[in-house]
Amino acid sequence: MRYNSIIPGIFLERPNRFIAYIDINGKKETVHVKNTGRCAELLRPGARVYLQESDNPDRKTRWDLIAVEKETDQGSVRLVNMDSQAPNQVVKEWIEKGGLIKGATLVKPEYTYGISRIDLYVETNERKILIEVKGVTLEEEGRVRFPDAPSERAVKHVEELKAAVRQGYEAYVFFVIQMRDVRYFTPNTDTHPAFAKALREAAEGGVRVVAYDCEVSPDAIQIAQEVPVVLENPILNEMAEPLMAWYRNHKRDLPWRRNPDAYRVWVSEIMLQQTRVEAVKSYYERFLRELPTVEALARAEEDTLLKLWEGLGYYNRVRNMQKAAQQIMIDYHGRFPDTYEEIRSLKGIGNYTAGAISAFAFGIPKPAVDGNVLRVVSRLTGSREDIMKQSVRKKMEEALEKVIPADGASDFNQGLIELGAIVCVPNGEPKCGECPVAHLCEARKQGTACEIPVKSKGKARKMEKRTVLLFKDGQRLAIQKRPSKGLLAGLYEFPNEPGHMTMKEVTEYSKSIGLMPIRVKKLDTAKHIFSHIEWHMTGYEVMVDELEKTNQKDFLFIHPEEIEKKYSMPSAFEKYTRYAGIKKD
Repeated sequence: MRYNSIIPGIFLERPNRFIAYIDINGKKETVHVKNTGRCAELLRPGARVYLQESDNPDRKTRWDLIAVEKETDQGSVRLVNMDSQAPNQVVKEWIEKGGLIKGATLVKPEYTYGISRIDLYVETNERKILIEVKGVTLEEEGRVRFPDAPSERAVKHVEELKAAVRQGYEAYVFFVIQMRDVRYFTPNTDTHPAFAKALREAAEGGVRVVAYDCEVSPDAIQIAQEVPVVLENPILNEMAEPLMAWYRNHKRDLPWRRNPDAYRVWVSEIMLQQTRVEAVKSYYERFLRELPTVEALARAEEDTLLKLWEGLGYYNRVRNMQKAAQQIMIDYHGRFPDTYEEIRSLKGIGNYTAGAISAFAFGIPKPAVDGNVLRVVSRLTGSREDIMKQSVRKKMEEALEKVIPADGASDFNQGLIELGAIVCVPNGEPKCGECPVAHLCEARKQGTACEIPVKSKGKARKMEKRTVLLFKDGQRLAIQKRPSKGLLAGLYEFPNEPGHMTMKEVTEYSKSIGLMPIRVKKLDTAKHIFSHIEWHMTGYEVMVDELEKTNQKDFLFIHPEEIEKKYSMPSAFEKYTRYAGIKKD
């Protein structure tokens, strides 16, 4: 689109939405402002503007304001087209030349659909397309937004397009950025949150939301390049670069980060679930020494596997790992799958682990949302939604996936996790002075960081009393294997009984199972917390004349050093392993 008769001027003031006073060659002229939006950040006294002379001799204002020079934060000058009639025309011209929609046979302006007049109607041999065009002039640090003032009409048109999609039309909202060199477009939630909501819902309903910047000169404007559209909270988009830069400079030296192939990432991520980083290090290195490949894991004996996992807890994690390894050997011929969907299909792998392996090992832009990420993002956005709800986690995953840099998936995801682990910490004041995205954080601005995230309380844990019995006959002691299903399935334990027994009751119980107590000694009490059960234990050391006399067929009589090497004892019995002569790493 080209203009004729363009001359420069200097902006003086704008007494109302429709006119401005411009200095043209030293003379104050009244000029028509075609863009009736706010435009306060553009029309500042002293700004250089460009005007087109009207070809209507009867008009009171001789000039139309077409463009303005705006100084950027970097000190350069950006030329912004302010003609509110230009966007429709430049999109029409672009489509007629083959842009956006190939094979257009009809491009018709001002098309009535429902109760709205839609800017463009386009036909091809097989398609009917509605396009609502919005001109965008509001820019801050490379971010452009629409609208710059509330617009009920804009909401209505977007809702009409959503209805049109249900009727079989294709529909677009086309944002024409009337300038060059911007970073992304996002709806303006400050001035009109209802429009932002309507736009997101329209996109979810099949309306295509696109944005293109323009090549602008004083006498012309034309479509240039597509601009990213951010419909979610723009804070998530803004945080990417400073977050990744911080992570690269401050990340901890952890063993699983040194050679992040898929198998190593997988092992570390499963271990890190419910376990502190420092505690995992030695387990991780020992596990990889013994089982360095998927094949080795798939073939490992169960007792070997559980012994390697001893002390990490939640033993179903490693059982599921072995099942997944066997799945990889059969379905993928021993090659670790390299797509998110295939990784997600493996036994015991959920969205988080699949996202972590995809991003860290393969650079696939998928989110890895754990407790750290839920906390960081909730604080950044000021969200008070309950992070224990699956719907909230899912919404966060969807929002993050849209802003993960294509070439930085690993650093982005690990940066969020690391930030939550060492800066945006739980249970106390976050270290905002060390945070690379503190300037974006809504919770920090509102002083609510210690109130966020909101986390509903789970069910109260069931309390169980148990008596742990260390039966010894000199060098050996009795252990037994737990059932193959249920709590601590398949692990070894000291014999134990429900309730808190007295010394007399222990003596009588020992006799009832065929053992003759020589000495009974009271041991310390202990407590162990599982996810839904809490054990309150009391213990007794029972010296007997001969363990083999027992009628308990599931008892094994083992030397303590054998237990250290071969038998996996859960950490629930850690206090009593000391009395048994079993040493723990």
